[in-house]
Amino acid sequence: MTSQSNSIPMPASDAAAVTAKSESTKKNASQSRPGRSSRPNYRHLHRFSLPLSVHPLPPLIPHNPLSIVSVLLSYLTYFIAPPQHEVYSAYFDSDTSSIHVTDAMAIRALWEMGFFGKGSLSRSEPSWLEREKKRRGLLGGVTSEEVTRQRRTERRELKLERARMEKLAIEQRLKAEAAAREASDTSIDQPSLLPSVTGVTNGTLPITEKFSLRKAKEAKLFESQRSVAQTEGENAPDTPDNSPPNGGKTVRFSPVVQAKEFVSGSTVAHAPDLVVDGRGAEDEPLLDNEEHLQLSNEEAFFLVYGLGALQIFDGRRNTVLSPPSLLSLFCQHSRFPPPGTSADLETDDSFMISYVVYHHFRSLGWVVRSGVKFGVDYLLYNRGPVFSHAEFAVVVIPSFEHPHWSETEERKARCASKQARSWWWLHCVNRVQAQVKKSLVVCYVEVPPPVEDSSFSSEDIGALLARYTVREMLIRRWVPNRTRD
Repeated sequence: MTSQSNSIPMPASDAAAVTAKSESTKKNASQSRPGRSSRPNYRHLHRFSLPLSVHPLPPLIPHNPLSIVSVLLSYLTYFIAPPQHEVYSAYFDSDTSSIHVTDAMAIRALWEMGFFGKGSLSRSEPSWLEREKKRRGLLGGVTSEEVTRQRRTERRELKLERARMEKLAIEQRLKAEAAAREASDTSIDQPSLLPSVTGVTNGTLPITEKFSLRKAKEAKLFESQRSVAQTEGENAPDTPDNSPPNGGKTVRFSPVVQAKEFVSGSTVAHAPDLVVDGRGAEDEPLLDNEEHLQLSNEEAFFLVYGLGALQIFDGRRNTVLSPPSLLSLFCQHSRFPPPGTSADLETDDSFMISYVVYHHFRSLGWVVRSGVKFGVDYLLYNRGPVFSHAEFAVVVIPSFEHPHWSETEERKARCASKQARSWWWLHCVNRVQAQVKKSLVVCYVEVPPPVEDSSFSSEDIGALLARYTVREMLIRRWVPNRTRD
């Protein structure tokens, strides 16, 4: 199915005027915009979706004998010098029931290849060391936290500018109505009396309208250009006597920060990168990275069992934990207080249910992150949090449809308490996801009955996970004025 659209050609004079106007606007915006450092090349940094070493074979073309030779050479190379699979190390902290990665290379690899974990001193990406170096003046560039802070500050200023414009328009409106009331003039609203970009009507009568952030940004740009022009006209170096008294030096910064005067020979108060404890910047000692990467239990088990890219040491005994022992350990720490080591593995354990969903979506190629800040269990990203926002928010609910869970009243009450959700809860969660423009996915996990066959090995994790069934249901918020027939 193809779509066609009829476009009306624009006259040549109008097209030239529009092109000239857009070019001038871009030029003015580029001149007035403060200098910003270029963003990192995220496509190159996150070109690998998982921390795995993949060595694809060259294509085999039957009618081309050279392709057969290249395939044989590739096999021969792999047999002579087999590629090494990188396995990273971490340790389990029983106090926080989480996995900690302290090696710098492992931290960067796990974050850049799959967005696993979270920095213990950062919002998401472990960038504490870069921020600390930048604070001390040892490193240039901008971190993700600073970009977010700068964007929020700019948006706050634009909202203040929009409020100022609306207030100015209301004041002009009230003055015009008062003047018209005194002159007994009833023709107040005229189509030609429209406000300008800055909110000033040049003596004419404005109309009340809700200014957008785009208009506020244009007005702020216009005001900054006008202030720069006035400052350049007032500070023109007509005579050499324009220097400030007491040997001062006038330095003009961006239009937002007005002209400030720095006296030569004075000490800068806010310059920790120049003088630190009586020493210069060259004598600054090397900083130790005090941040570690914190993995959730689901992420750690997926890296250990699903990919084989991580080995976890027990923080107390300093021994490598095998996948079966790691599974039982995570199931124990999913409850508080953790039960003893002799507790049997239960199929309705909260860790098992959440890991089944995590493994399910990771196997489908989604980047799965924690959704606690939006009141859900998981967030699903198409490529990663640095490329776009999460498209879906997942809520995990266990389902007990097997007859085993309804044999006794005790089991019925236990299952009902685990899957009980109210309509108020669903309405609140759905409303939050609608506000942040995410689609809510209710994921039901069919919990199997406990294993009664003695021949079934508890170490066969694949057979255990295969007994679970995942059902997804997409929920959209019903808006009456948009979905009316």
